Amino acid sequence: MTVWLRTAHTADLAPAELDGVRSLLTDAFDGDLGEQDWEHALGGMHVLAHDESGLAAHGSVVMRRVRHRQRWLRVGYVEAVGVRRDVRRTGLGGRVMAELERIVDRAYDAGMLSASDEGALLYRARGWRLWDGRILGLGPEGVVRLAEEEDCTFVRPALAGPLDPAHELVFDWRDGDVL
Repeated sequence: MTVWLRTAHTADLAPAELDGVRSLLTDAFDGDLGEQDWEHALGGMHVLAHDESGLAAHGSVVMRRVRHRQRWLRVGYVEAVGVRRDVRRTGLGGRVMAELERIVDRAYDAGMLSASDEGALLYRARGWRLWDGRILGLGPEGVVRLAEEEDCTFVRPALAGPLDPAHELVFDWRDGDVL
C-alpha cells in the first residue's frame, strides 16, 4: 500500500477536503461525531494520509491554553485522530501521530489529548503519559473540576519540559466537551 501524508492548516483545506475528513471521522467514530466535536478539530494543523482509495487517516492539532504552576502554557491539543476501517492496524495512526508529534514538539509547550480506551493503546505505545493529577476547566462560572477527564487525559512534554502532576492542569473553556 502506497501512502502519502499531507500537512496543512484548516485554512488551506478545500471545502471538499474538509467534507471528506468529516465523513472519514464520522465513520471512524461510528457516527458519534457531533458538531462541537467537529469544530474542536478545526483551526489548526491537519495531517491527512491518502492511499490509492482516497483519504485513509486524519488527525489535527489545535492550540489550547492550559494553566500549570501559575503559567499559561501553549498546548498543542490533538483532536480527531481517525483511520478508515479497511486500513486499521496498518500503522497509519502511528504515521499521522508522528507528524502531529513533530508539530507539538517544535511549536508548543506541551502536547495533550483526551483518549478513548482504544486510542489510549496507540498513545501509550508512542510515549504519551496518562496525566496523574487533577484536571480543571476555567468556565463561565469560574474554575470547575473535570474529574471525568482525569482517567483519559494524556500529556506529551515539549518545549516547557516535564509537567508536575502534583500541580493541576486548568484548561481554557470551549463549548461542548471541554477536553
